[in-house]
Amino acid sequence: MIILAMTGASGVIYGDRILRALKDAGENVGLMITDTARDIIRYELGRDPETLEEMADECFDSDDFTSAVNSGSSSFSAMVIAPCTMKTLSAIANGYAGNALTRAADVCLKERRKLVLVPRETPLRSVHLENMLRVSREGGIILPAMPGFYHRPSSIEEIADFIAGKVLDVLGIENELFRRWSGEDMERP
Repeated sequence: MIILAMTGASGVIYGDRILRALKDAGENVGLMITDTARDIIRYELGRDPETLEEMADECFDSDDFTSAVNSGSSSFSAMVIAPCTMKTLSAIANGYAGNALTRAADVCLKERRKLVLVPRETPLRSVHLENMLRVSREGGIILPAMPGFYHRPSSIEEIADFIAGKVLDVLGIENELFRRWSGEDMERP
């Protein structure tokens, strides 16, 4: 199982697209949505969070410390946090497992499982960068929501597909969510 967590940053479209891409790839997905992320899903996507939960194989409460994902003996293979707030990043970087979401991320790092954070903030303060470096040094993967444009996206959905495709790449899941770069794409004088 891959755990997908959505926190209260702008950019819930990334979590939505990653969830759909993982399900399309046949992956078993556990979903965790914070209370603030629920509000942002309603605002940015114009949908009820329950529509995302219906796609997941299992749902976890981000405040339930009794959840199986809070133990190293649980069998999930990876965790993606998209979008990832700076608060969540800070908690993970500093080992503060103040809720079930940050505890599950802590489990990933201590058990050497893949942890992918998709931070969505700009500009970044030095402390944000230091926290990203700290997580990276422990084996976490920082995959900022910084889409490329060489594939010439024509919609917000195609921009989200680029980030979702990059997340699936990091997880080792084949996908065709965006057109891959080829040096032949550019016209040369």
